[in-house]
Amino acid sequence: MTLDPQALAPALAAAEQAGWMVVRLDLDGVRSKADLMGRCERALRLPEHFGGNWDALADCLNDLSWLPAASGRLLAVTSWRGYAAARPGDWETFQDVLEQAVDFWRGSTEGVLTVLLAEPGEKPRPKPGPPPRRG
Repeated sequence: MTLDPQALAPALAAAEQAGWMVVRLDLDGVRSKADLMGRCERALRLPEHFGGNWDALADCLNDLSWLPAASGRLLAVTSWRGYAAARPGDWETFQDVLEQAVDFWRGSTEGVLTVLLAEPGEKPRPKPGPPPRRG
């Protein structure tokens, strides 16, 4: 899901006000898998045993025990389009890992995980309307 950046700040504030843990993962300038893993490690404060690969990231996102307890967790991924363009296969894998983690936490009594994708300066996309009528 891509959000208009003007809608991102209120979403982050509402999540924090609701007692959710908010993590901002800025991917500006990230163009390699190693850079992505490093950003994830720092932003999410991943444990020392994090192995820097897809399986390790998935395992960590399905654990989250090293993070403070919260009724929910919001991961806001920003400036992701450059990485998605540079590494489309890895971007697809990253999205799969995130989706699996969101599914894992759905309905958990230990809190949910929500992921938002946002791009600075992105304008809202118009909603598609009905096709134009002819003649």
